[in-house]
Amino acid sequence: MATHCVNLSKFFKITWVQYQWKKNRIKSFASSAPTSEAGHLEAEAFTVLVHNTCSLKCLRALHARLAVTGSIRDNYVFTVLVERYLSLGKPAPAASLFAEGYHSRPTVYSLNLAVRCFSDHGFHRELLDLYRELCGFGSDNFTFPPVIKACTAVSCLRLGREVHCRVLRTGHGGNVGVQTALLDLYAKAGQINVSRRVFDAMVERDLISWNAMVSGYSLNGCFQEAVEMLQEMQQGGMRLNASTLVGIIGMCGGVEAKDVGSSLHALAMKYGVIADEPLTSAFISMYSAFDNLSSSRLVFNMQPMKDLVSFNSMISAYMQHCNWKEAFEVFRLMHCAGLGPNLVTVVSVLPSCNEFFGINQGESVHGMIIKFGLSEQVSVVSALVSMYSKLGKLDSAMLLFCCFTEKNNLVWNSMISGYLVNNEWSRALDAFCKMQIEGVAPDATGIINAISGCRHTKDLPMAKSIHAYAVRNKFESNQSVMNALLAMYADCGDISASYTLFQKMEIRMLVSWNTMISGFAEIGDSEASLMLFFQMCHEEVQFDLVTLIGVISALSVSEDATIGESVHSLAIKSGCNSDVSLTNALITMYTNCGIVESGQKLFDSCSANTITYNALMSGYRKNNLSERILPLFYQMVKNDVKPNLVTLLNLLPVCQSQLQGKSIHNYAVRNFTRLETALFTSAMGMYSRFNNIEYCSKIFSLVGERNIILWNAFLSACVQCKQADMLVHLFKHMLFLNVKPDAVTMLSLMSACSQLGDADFAACVTAVILRRGFGAKVLVLNALIDMHSRCGSISFARELFDSSVEKDSVTWGAMINAYSMHGNGEAALDLFSVMIDSGVDPDDITFVSILSACSHSGFVEQGRKLFKSLQAIYGITPRMEHYACMVDLLGRTGHLDEAYDIVRTMPFRPSDNLLESLLGACRFHGNSKIGESVGKLLIESEHGKSRSYVMLSNIYASAGKWSDCEQLRSDMEAKGLRKDVGVSLIGMA
Repeated sequence: MATHCVNLSKFFKITWVQYQWKKNRIKSFASSAPTSEAGHLEAEAFTVLVHNTCSLKCLRALHARLAVTGSIRDNYVFTVLVERYLSLGKPAPAASLFAEGYHSRPTVYSLNLAVRCFSDHGFHRELLDLYRELCGFGSDNFTFPPVIKACTAVSCLRLGREVHCRVLRTGHGGNVGVQTALLDLYAKAGQINVSRRVFDAMVERDLISWNAMVSGYSLNGCFQEAVEMLQEMQQGGMRLNASTLVGIIGMCGGVEAKDVGSSLHALAMKYGVIADEPLTSAFISMYSAFDNLSSSRLVFNMQPMKDLVSFNSMISAYMQHCNWKEAFEVFRLMHCAGLGPNLVTVVSVLPSCNEFFGINQGESVHGMIIKFGLSEQVSVVSALVSMYSKLGKLDSAMLLFCCFTEKNNLVWNSMISGYLVNNEWSRALDAFCKMQIEGVAPDATGIINAISGCRHTKDLPMAKSIHAYAVRNKFESNQSVMNALLAMYADCGDISASYTLFQKMEIRMLVSWNTMISGFAEIGDSEASLMLFFQMCHEEVQFDLVTLIGVISALSVSEDATIGESVHSLAIKSGCNSDVSLTNALITMYTNCGIVESGQKLFDSCSANTITYNALMSGYRKNNLSERILPLFYQMVKNDVKPNLVTLLNLLPVCQSQLQGKSIHNYAVRNFTRLETALFTSAMGMYSRFNNIEYCSKIFSLVGERNIILWNAFLSACVQCKQADMLVHLFKHMLFLNVKPDAVTMLSLMSACSQLGDADFAACVTAVILRRGFGAKVLVLNALIDMHSRCGSISFARELFDSSVEKDSVTWGAMINAYSMHGNGEAALDLFSVMIDSGVDPDDITFVSILSACSHSGFVEQGRKLFKSLQAIYGITPRMEHYACMVDLLGRTGHLDEAYDIVRTMPFRPSDNLLESLLGACRFHGNSKIGESVGKLLIESEHGKSRSYVMLSNIYASAGKWSDCEQLRSDMEAKGLRKDVGVSLIGMA
């Protein structure tokens, strides 16, 4: 520090001696030289002295010496001193020179010089403060333009109006420079009409005035007025320059005025300004906005000397259209031309690495960034962190982030986004918290990123904390933050909190309405979705495509076709029906409502994509039209529409043979780089339908990371293939591996226990279920009742039933079915009556159980009454199972005519099991007439199964119709059918 002071003192002494020596030379020369020349020499000496003072301390020392000698009172000395303070970035001491009294009454000239200095160095606020203090000493045409420009720069319209009044009072309102500054002030303040009044009042207008007016119209979005002003300017004989055209060219892209843009291009060529740097970049951006990249590239190529701005504009144009390769090629051309990149270049080109090229190009660009000294720039570090994160190099992104010391919101947001891109939700939330600990207050982008993390983790307490932070820091007025909170609460399962927040919002944007409508649709609350849609229309908020898709999705859940058709009509009227996303939603809605043909018509009328095919396939499955799915798949392949995971998940459950299933499975292995859990589980389900437990085991063994869903799928396959022993072994292995079972696991275990029929093992399973806390689940309780009843423990099943606090219709049905299986029809009927008295409405499955109980016990009258009440009282359309129970009941009890009447009047073709049941009853009761009729129906439907022929043959034999019996056996032999060989099993103790 002492050394520095000595050096400073030495420097000051030398420079001051030089100044005094030159000044003395001037005095001695003054007698012979003219006064003006002497003054010029003295000014030159002072200028050298001042500009040699490279530090603030030197300048202050010189300031003090000049004050002592009185030289500071000289206007020139005073002005140069002010300029030097400003060049060193110190406006305060420059302004204090006026306040220190060196000019008891500053002249307008000195004020103008100081004002100009402040304006040139960009100290606009300080200029206005200085002007407020000294405006009383007078102003002229040179004072007002910099002052008005300062008002424009700091957006101080009030002071600008005061200056305008002073201009008019002092009689300077007719000066072109002053008027131009005023019209620019009003234009940039959004008062373009006032600008036009100032312009119209101008007696003389120069090119700068015209340009300011054209630029003002462009800035305020008045495209037509800007074009008219340009035409008026040409008609007035004013020659255009690049500044005239830049603003209006920028507007052409926004309003898609292609014709005007082409005319402006021709105009620029006519006036010879096409090669100007600002115009080249403007035309490149304009043609890019027109989606005409070839013209943008042509403008770029025609520029003889390409500067950095032109290269950046061309790179940006390609990047905006996701032409990653072309953008990088322009970047290479720039490098070959010897131009080093700047911040704009690298921030623009880095996304091409993560979107198209890869890590090699990204690291090359990173090396170039280091070479050109840009690696410490905040925006560059942020772009690099984002690039490495999106390329999956999270460690590299974290290393860059940690090594950068001056972390601001931009860098933190990039790192948090990087965690989100790599599915590191918890780390993203931790970074959000650490950001605040380190003193960086999150902005709207940071809060939205944190909200996104909560949406994936379903961390509702953390979500509420972020909401509280947003409220505390005045982000409630930020619509993006509020809309993100709406979606977050909906995704976290708290739709009520989302709706409460929605009601409190002062301004509800369209996205807010769409979020709530879709949120209620996802939880199946179609009534709330429709209510919001009607409220939205009532408040005259214009819906869009997303709104309609949300409403239609809600109607798909509620299966309300009437309102769905109305919404479809609304979509047609609004012109949204041509969008394939809406068509897909409508197909799903119609098929969910059972109107498959409408869904088919929509499919046939649109350009179907993968999602469209999947929607129709899912509709076929829902409506039991599985036979249509495979032909639709063949059509999909023929039309070169690529199947995805959902397509295969629709196909696997409807395969008619194991060979078809294998083919689909092989297609997935060949064409999908990563197989999802859903595909493994679906494939196991398909193989288990064909009793191929070996393939299920192979699939399970090939999966690397097994989750509980895969375990459950394999256990379910064991149940399907009647491999109860294997299931028990797998369950033990699962517990050994510390895989936590869930309710679905327990259901499979109970199904295996039911297959084994072992009461002791059933008791062990029950103990496991109760110990692991699954006994409180109604679904598990119902399965326990069914398991114990199938294992013969009907009394324990009843104990479980009586001990359950919460009983649904399935619980009652399970107990009724238990009595039915054990032949206790009376107990089943009594329990059914208690169920009705308890206010629980029976479902269609409960009716199957109670009708079956009546059949086993021979309760004909009770069965008839129950069958009639099925549709009349409970509104349940009888299914095949209900008809089969009634036919079995009537057949067992000898009411064959009534049973046959039911068969003839059924709304659909009777099943083979139903006909076999009635045929067996006819043989038992010796009714050959009805038996013959039923037998013929059975032979036709069975397509030649030997069992049907044998049963009918036995009826003919019992009735003594030997000729018919012989004829039937001859037909059987002609078709190559043989009677199944009987087998007897003897158990050895």
